[in-house]
Amino acid sequence: MKSIRISQLLEDQGHDLRLTLMAGTQGLARTVDSSRIQKPGLALAGFMEHLHPHRVQVFGNTEISYLATLPEDAQRASLAKLFSEEDLACVVVTKALDVPRALVDACEAAGLSLMMTPLLSSEFIQRVQNFLEDALTESSSLHGVLMDVFGVGILLLGKSGIGKSEIALDLVMRGHRLVADDIVDVTRRKGAVYGAGNPVIKHHMEIRGLGIINIKDLFGVSAVREQKKIELVIELQEWDPHQEYDRLGVEDKHLQIVGVDIPLSVVPVRPGRNMATIVEVAARNQLLKLQGHHSAREFAERLNRAIAQGAMRRTLGEEVE
Repeated sequence: MKSIRISQLLEDQGHDLRLTLMAGTQGLARTVDSSRIQKPGLALAGFMEHLHPHRVQVFGNTEISYLATLPEDAQRASLAKLFSEEDLACVVVTKALDVPRALVDACEAAGLSLMMTPLLSSEFIQRVQNFLEDALTESSSLHGVLMDVFGVGILLLGKSGIGKSEIALDLVMRGHRLVADDIVDVTRRKGAVYGAGNPVIKHHMEIRGLGIINIKDLFGVSAVREQKKIELVIELQEWDPHQEYDRLGVEDKHLQIVGVDIPLSVVPVRPGRNMATIVEVAARNQLLKLQGHHSAREFAERLNRAIAQGAMRRTLGEEVE
């Protein structure tokens, strides 16, 4: 399971968490492996049943107000019991509330980082969950081309030189959009896979004989997009006359990317095949499948019914004779 260090919460620049370290420097090396946040109000009162490890513990107005109702000795005892649980991630006090001395001491004693933010609890929780979802998501990089064709994210795979970039350029000329060429950075979010261009070569494409071209500069901003959900993988293979290729498409194939199964089509490449048109048709066919229409299976069912009816008619004819 992927995890991140607590120190990365302080280093974040993109989610505006506004965190300040108050105590527990030694706790910055601890890790968090869940995007879910916990408010430990019940745990402070002694009910520890549902206290989860490796989660950010948020002390808002409820928790701080409750501590204020207790004598200092009771505060320290409650916090010592709470922090005796192993592998808590860190503590964040929201709304810039006054931090009780007992909380500071308890975090130091437990080696737990104590941070503060001026944000309201609800706003901070939303922002830190978004940060953790982005940071904890599985990611990888693939060699391929990612296109947005009729709104369908299509990932073109195949060995170097098979023509992926040329197909992508043809698709751009037809009005479709380039997401990434050569290096596709993929991440998993909420059960889906999203692809984006590598920041170094984003919007660029290599065409043998021409070199590196900038699709955004040549065709405008409407010819590119920053990221796209991958909904179909097309693997390009050199035509082999000795190999059997799927001619019906009844059985669906899949390719697993960062733990998610993506529909896969294996398409042979040879001179004379209009690959851009084939990719467009594949996108349209995928849209039909998403709407519940599987053309190959519907055809196979009609064919089987026709065969069955023909066999029945022949049987009836033999009985009449």
